[in-house]
Amino acid sequence: MKTNKILVATILAAAIGAPIAGFVAEMKGEAMTSTGVRVPFLHGFPIGPFAGQNELASLEQANEWLNSPALTPGSLRGKVVLINFWTYTCINWRRQLPYVRAWHEKYKDQGLMVIGVHAPEFEFEKHMANVRWAAQDMKIDYPVAVDNNHAIWRAFSNQAWPALYFIDAQGRLRHHFFGEGAYEQSEMVIQALLREAGATEVSREPVRVDARGHDAAPDWINLRSAENYVGFGRTENFASPGGIVRDKPHLYERPARLSLNQWALAGDWTVRKDAAALNKPGGSITYRFQARDLHLVMGPAARGSSVKFRVLIDGRAPGAAHGVDVDEQGYGTVTEQRMYTLIRQPGAITDRQFEIEFISSGAEVFAFAFG
Repeated sequence: MKTNKILVATILAAAIGAPIAGFVAEMKGEAMTSTGVRVPFLHGFPIGPFAGQNELASLEQANEWLNSPALTPGSLRGKVVLINFWTYTCINWRRQLPYVRAWHEKYKDQGLMVIGVHAPEFEFEKHMANVRWAAQDMKIDYPVAVDNNHAIWRAFSNQAWPALYFIDAQGRLRHHFFGEGAYEQSEMVIQALLREAGATEVSREPVRVDARGHDAAPDWINLRSAENYVGFGRTENFASPGGIVRDKPHLYERPARLSLNQWALAGDWTVRKDAAALNKPGGSITYRFQARDLHLVMGPAARGSSVKFRVLIDGRAPGAAHGVDVDEQGYGTVTEQRMYTLIRQPGAITDRQFEIEFISSGAEVFAFAFG
């Protein structure tokens, strides 16, 4: 999120290595060329021919592996490797995930190895039980390297969730892309590298995905609200009278009116650097937003517990505008530390007021995201 997550599709696409593309042609908006394959990208720059060797070696620093024994540069020799940096509460990565899963299924028998590198943002994302749950819930069956210390992240000089790194069969880093979007162009890079490695029946057709629920593509046209944290370390536009009281229980009040993208607490909360924790039942959060979708990263403070809540939009039950994690009356239950989709509006998108009230205490709230 924020400085690490690129919210706009195709913010940065960097072609790496002369065999994939010519820098000048890219900057003019012309097609990139690679051994006879034309791949269009917007921005890029070449680097040395041996990029990727040290990056792949960093996989040996993974804390743990899921869905696979530990992978090394030697075991990956001869494979085209797609590295996907992710963290399971990131809405931008969730919207990319259907494509990564589809590429894995389509090309795994032609020499592609997809490796997800889970580099956590929040402390609870370091818990292996949470990562295992997320991988299973999100139907991730390709290898996952758990990068709790961000050692692999640093080796790749990574800057964003999500990020894609394309490595050829000789272990050379040939291309990378930060953020959402450019899925067809990214798939064309995969296809080009597979053919270069000797695959003979690589389809030129792109995958087709039907992303729904948490994975649904955003409505960029009507999006006027940016991601925002709830903890005092990185939050913006907090509007409760008196401001945030750090690391102490405090009785907050909601102001009479919120402007677009302002938010407020009501009730007894303790605001930490990374989150706000509800101390007594009945506490609420109100947010003025403009977007089709509203997501909230939250969870129960105690593992194995649950917290019931209700959401309203402009003071009413959401009805047809309810997200996948609540019913039409706005009721839902916090059961895991994850991202919850609470609002998905079917009609015209305007400035609306969202409210979530927790019926019992014990909830921790981390961040809002929109789409």
